[in-house]
Amino acid sequence: MATLEFFFDCSSPWTYLAFSRVEAVVARTGAKIEWRPILVGGIFNEVNQTVYEARANPHPVKGRYYAKDLRDWAKFCGIEIGQPPVFPVRSIDAMRAAIVADGEGKLPAFSWATFRAYWGELKDISQPEVLAEICAQVGLDWNMVSKRIKDDDIKARLRANTEEVIARGGFGSPTMFVNKTDMYFGNDRLPLVEAALAHG
Repeated sequence: MATLEFFFDCSSPWTYLAFSRVEAVVARTGAKIEWRPILVGGIFNEVNQTVYEARANPHPVKGRYYAKDLRDWAKFCGIEIGQPPVFPVRSIDAMRAAIVADGEGKLPAFSWATFRAYWGELKDISQPEVLAEICAQVGLDWNMVSKRIKDDDIKARLRANTEEVIARGGFGSPTMFVNKTDMYFGNDRLPLVEAALAHG
């Protein structure tokens, strides 16, 4: 059975696009998926600081096309992507909560709801009350989650996932590995990911 590792941060719109389709890819290929929450800001700080320069000084022509490209992809994927008033957002608690949700068997549902809250409903996912709403939607106890995201083991797992993807050559979200060694980056690489999974 082929394995897909999916390293992701809910603060990325392109990751939302990929997330909306990756489970279908896994189902079609009979692969196994391993969800790996990360902190994409930690990756940018370490190996991809040009992202910050591009945000501070966006190219006007490329910027207009970027917005169109995002709308086109959102339409293609059947999801809503708006412009959150808080961007970039501090996603560390949300991504720690995704790790807690994984332990409860609810990571996909929690992550879906987090993506929708931020990119669809334009809510600030750094705020406890927003994360509490998300937890309620997917049947997680926010009191438990809010305590667990402060625990050293949860903090360590998020940090380890982030450091691991950097060590393996990743530079953003989503980063995907087929069978541990074959790396792909970005929403638009999903057809290549599917082909690689289909061939085992």
